[in-house]
Parts: sequence; structure tokens; C-alpha cells
Amino acid sequence: MDLDLTTEQEIIRDTARQFAKRELAPVAAQRDAQDIFPKKELLALADIGLLGVNVPEEYGGMEAGVVAYSLVITELAKACAATTVAVAVTNMVAEVICQFGTEDQKQRYVGGITDGEMLTGSFALSEPQAGTDAASLRSRAEPGDGGWVLNGAKQWITSGDTSGVTVVWAKTDPASGPRGITCFLVEKDTPGFTVGRHEDKMGLRGSSTVSLTFEDCFVPDSAVLGDLGDGFKLAMVALDGGRIGVASQGLGIGLAALAEGRSYSLERKQFGKPIATFQGLQWMLADTATELDAAGLLILRAAFLKENKRPFTLEASMAKVYASEAAWRACDRMLQIHGGYGYVKEYPIERYLRDARVTRIYEGTSEVQRIVIARELLKRQDRLM
Repeated sequence: MDLDLTTEQEIIRDTARQFAKRELAPVAAQRDAQDIFPKKELLALADIGLLGVNVPEEYGGMEAGVVAYSLVITELAKACAATTVAVAVTNMVAEVICQFGTEDQKQRYVGGITDGEMLTGSFALSEPQAGTDAASLRSRAEPGDGGWVLNGAKQWITSGDTSGVTVVWAKTDPASGPRGITCFLVEKDTPGFTVGRHEDKMGLRGSSTVSLTFEDCFVPDSAVLGDLGDGFKLAMVALDGGRIGVASQGLGIGLAALAEGRSYSLERKQFGKPIATFQGLQWMLADTATELDAAGLLILRAAFLKENKRPFTLEASMAKVYASEAAWRACDRMLQIHGGYGYVKEYPIERYLRDARVTRIYEGTSEVQRIVIARELLKRQDRLM
């Protein structure tokens, strides 16, 4: 793997960095405090192509690859992790439709996602009793006249109230277990599709997280994404890619925290000199920088493998678990460097800590990632050589 970025990747990264500094960073604290959804910013991101970084050009995307996508997510997360969540999920929806959808579905939805017309996309997999255990979902889809009738409830759905199209998983053959799950594309305002309450979250408060309910919600046969019964497989493929995005988000938050801690340690004086001169704090900075560098390399490897259509499940899980936990340690250490000031909202470090925490939970908890890693190691002897 070549660690040098291409000119295109550097341009895309720098575009995201400049946008983040100019448009996201100045309002990130206000967005967090007032739960402001970034509609204006998402439309602006669509204008510069960042809602379809890894989407083919024929459907309105950049077709710049997974590495470029990872770089974009990291840069945006440095400024506003809440906005980044909506960007990441929207990119994922566009990608999964491109990978598994019919030509009609691609034409109908992907362009509207990448140009901002649909504003966001959303994934409706998790349910009140089915988070990590996705195969135990209870939502049903039964054959109707020329289509399917959906009934069920979904939980923790990012951008579920703002998306033009939602990818919904439901059981079409309950007796077949995971092989009886099918994916559907459900448009906003479809009768029987209801948005529930907004979750009052610890972090990422500028992003929208809602419950969804489907009551006799009819969708045509053309709404089936992929083949009947392939929904669970589709979910696993999407989650593998999503873990690269969450890892990149965690890295961005961690890097923002490190920059804040470094700056504060140089300015804050105790005992007549900057606290940056104290070895204990220097080691915090050194350990954090080293861990975040390692996380970045793990992410780039996973992104490179996916981009080159090589197996990446193990590498994505390694990147996700390490980057999310490194981000948490980064925020915790940098808050400690701030002392009491880190605990108040005058400084952004407490927001970084709150935003980082969920990266160890969604797209598969840290515990699930370790199960995936162990399973892949036991299957692949080459990983030990």
C-alpha cells in the first residue's frame, strides 16, 4: 500500500478541511448547545460533492474512492462530529444503493442524495430489542397487491426524520432466520411511515436520532433492494464499510482533542512555567499522538483494501475498535490536561469527550469488533504469519 496520497485525494481532503474550518467549526458549540440540525451545511456539502465521495460520477458522485471518503470524514469530524454523522450515513446510503440497487433505483435515488435534494439518507436496521443482534429484528414485510406491507418499529435511526429515502430491514420469511430478511427503500411521507421522538443524547447533539414506526406501510415490488432474503448479507456488507467511516470520525475527534490539549498546555502556566514543560503532561501528549497515528494507519489500510475490492472485514473491525477507543483516551487525557477548565463548556474538550463516546457503540460495539477480529483470525491463518 502506497502511503502517499494522490493529488486528487489531497485536493479533496483540503477542500473538506477548509469547509470544516470555515463553515462547521465556528457554529459547532452553538449546534451542540441548541440541538441545531445542520441543514444549511449539508446542502453546502452537496454543492461541493461531499455527499457522494465514493459514488460513481454517472450518479452525481465524485467517484474518488474510499480513502478520499475516509479523509473527508476525518476532516469534518475535527470541526463538528454531529454534522459528520449525517454526512457519513448519507454517503453510506448512496453507496449501498449503487452496490445493490437496480438501475432504476440508482437513477431514482442516488442523484437526489448526492445533490442534496433528498438532504440525507438513513439506515433503519436497529430495533428496540435488536441492536447488536440484528438477526433478531421483529419488523415484518408481507406480500401485498403488487408490493409489500411493512409493520414494525426501528430505534436509533440517524437522520430518520430528514432523509428522502430510508433503507429498511424487515423479515419476509421469519422461519428462515437471517436468510429471511429483506431490504426495502422507503421514501419520505409514504403512508404508514411515522417518525417518533428525537432522542435527547449525551453527545452528537446537532445530529438527529429518532425512532421510526411502520404501520401497514405499503411499498411496491420495485422498492426491494437486492434480492429477497439477502437483507442480512447486505447489512453486514454495509456495516463493514460503515466501520471505516466511524473509525475516521473517531480519529477526527481525537485529533481535535489533541490539538486543543497541546494548545492549552503551551498557554497555561503553573509554578511559573507552561504546563507543557512537565514530563507527565508531555507523556500524555506523546501517547495520544502515537495512538492516533496508529489509528490513522489502520483506517487507511482498511480503506485501501475496500477501495481495491479486496477483503477488509477484519481490517475494518481493527480500525474501528482501535480508533474509537484511541479517540476516547485522547479526549480523556486532554480533558485532564485542562484540569477544571476541561469540565466546563467554555472549552470544547468536554464536547469532544461526549461526542467520542458513542463511536465505541454504533456500527458495532467494541465488544462485537473483538468478536469479529477473533473470528477472522481463527479462519485466516495468514493473519498470524
